[in-house]
Amino acid sequence: MSDSNNTDFTNPSTFILLGIPGLETAHVWISIPFCTIYTIAILGNFIILFIVKTEPSLHVPMYYFLCMLAITDLVLSTSTLPKILSIYWFNSREIYFSACLTQMYFIHSFLVMESGIFVAMAFDRYVAICDPLRHSTILTNSMVAKISLAVVLRGFMLILPYPFLVRQWPYCRTNIIPHTYCEHIAVVKLACTDTHVSSYYGLFVLFCVMGLDMIFIAVSYTQILKAIFSLPTKDARLKALGTCSSHLCVILTFYIPVIFSSLTHRFGHNVPLHFHVLIANVYLLMPPMLHPIIYGVRTKQIRDRLLRLVTNKGT
Repeated sequence: MSDSNNTDFTNPSTFILLGIPGLETAHVWISIPFCTIYTIAILGNFIILFIVKTEPSLHVPMYYFLCMLAITDLVLSTSTLPKILSIYWFNSREIYFSACLTQMYFIHSFLVMESGIFVAMAFDRYVAICDPLRHSTILTNSMVAKISLAVVLRGFMLILPYPFLVRQWPYCRTNIIPHTYCEHIAVVKLACTDTHVSSYYGLFVLFCVMGLDMIFIAVSYTQILKAIFSLPTKDARLKALGTCSSHLCVILTFYIPVIFSSLTHRFGHNVPLHFHVLIANVYLLMPPMLHPIIYGVRTKQIRDRLLRLVTNKGT
């Protein structure tokens, strides 16, 4: 397929991903940190899944949600990074139309799931800190299973209109996507018809779904911080505050780039395209790498189990 911007077609068989427009000569160098991040994300999340599975004392709600987060991160990373690296290393820019829609669906549905998991984890921490005596009766295994099922179904069902709407639009301008992956609005903008339905639905998902999630998380952590500042000793307050602040930083590295990227597609016409694409990569690459570090290495139970595992193997 030609890279021409004047290709005349209505149903493209393939799209062409440019990578990071304007930084094509630096793709090989950019691939080094991307590949490093991907490796850390894959190893870190698999280690968390292995440790939680093999350690019966970790079979509690907090670690069940952490396992869900690890699986979500693995899917998000694997849905995007292999193709991105193939663009950088082998100039393999073509992606089949159906593969593009599949990638789009997986990326956005698992982003919504990840947002839901953050809410579930915030609720778990809220109950554990603010009402510890009722934690085991509120967050039973059946309740955790119901919450997990609701998070998964919400992600799959809310994003289902994305590929169906994109498939029905005619594409008679170009098949070139100035991006590293098939982001929803980046593909919709290629259509040569009125695509307000897709745009408005994307804003609905952003503000009415993920926006509400952010409100629930903010309310939970506000109550958690109140409980922390009422702790009797300064050391206990500092320890709990350090844990919560690291969790909040990870959550912000997810939500801020998501909101920035989505709004920039629609309103940020003066934002340099290469900067926009880099930010769009941040919310897919950084959280999967940071989560095993923040929720894993900095969590005493997982850290101790990992040290025992390494020590036993060394012995």
